[in-house]
Amino acid sequence: MRVAILGATGAVGQTFIRLLAGHPWFRVAEVAASERSAGKRYADATRWIEGDLPADVAGLTVTTCDPRAVSSPIVFSALDSEVAGEVEGTFAAAGRLVLSNAKNYRMEPDVPLVIPEVNAAHLALLDTQRARRGWAGGIVTNANCAATMAAMALAPLHEAFGARRVFLATMQAVSGAGYPGVPSLDILGNVIPYIGDEEPKLEREMQKMLGRLNEGAVVPASFAVSAHANRVAVENGHTVCLSVEFDRAPSLEEAAQVLRGWRGASAVRGLPSAPDRPLHFFESDDRPQPRRDALRGRGMTVSVGRLRVDPLFHLKFVAMGHNTIRGAAGGSILNAELLVATGRAGVA
Repeated sequence: MRVAILGATGAVGQTFIRLLAGHPWFRVAEVAASERSAGKRYADATRWIEGDLPADVAGLTVTTCDPRAVSSPIVFSALDSEVAGEVEGTFAAAGRLVLSNAKNYRMEPDVPLVIPEVNAAHLALLDTQRARRGWAGGIVTNANCAATMAAMALAPLHEAFGARRVFLATMQAVSGAGYPGVPSLDILGNVIPYIGDEEPKLEREMQKMLGRLNEGAVVPASFAVSAHANRVAVENGHTVCLSVEFDRAPSLEEAAQVLRGWRGASAVRGLPSAPDRPLHFFESDDRPQPRRDALRGRGMTVSVGRLRVDPLFHLKFVAMGHNTIRGAAGGSILNAELLVATGRAGVA
């Protein structure tokens, strides 16, 4: 199936291209970017930052982010939020299925905010969205990159024991700021305790993702979230430290058993980008670590460890995952695979 990438010259756009190279279902047929890049060969329009640029993409001509210039039925959007809202809506209205990384539509009540293993059922919101907006296509979003790691770690515990209050603090990699990202003199030997608009995303997106679908709408989970977001001198891999109070206090062994056994929604298993295990649980005290664990499951597995009793809440633990793969491009690709596999893509 032909696919297009919007914002193809940026860091997340490049990650889409790397992850889609040799994909068994999708072929990158079109790349789109800003007016200043339009008309150039992709290889000339971008500064490729990791690995080898696939030859079949290098020679593509960059188009504008306009559905009149892009014909692929599935569109992966790596656009910045400043422009994503209008552009993605235009593509959806034109009959394209848009898989978005931007924040603009995430909290819209008729737009699925999806981690496939966690809330695949929420894709049914596409029917509501198309009916309400008159779109032939549609928009499906993936979550904030740190919220993805937290939600995947919390999902099985919330299902088993009912989360009531969640306190979390993130240590987020510099690659989450794009390329060239954070100036070296700001981040080396330093921790920046502020990432613009990050804490509100963490505090509102998790309730939607872990909510339940009821009569064409998501009823948000009722637990409260308090978040701190920090930028640290790590290249790839967002780490999240969580303390959680539950409706029923689990023992450490009960919680560990739930985390060890969780596989997520059965519809996801066997999809090309799905890892064998969406969660990897560490028994050792010193894991997960970004340098050692970010690429587990080709970057699609979230690692969880340091499970222990919390003196203020019930449990505390650490979750970590690759922010530009599971938390961005890889998450969108897995969403697209699930939509195609379940017949919900709505495109030929």
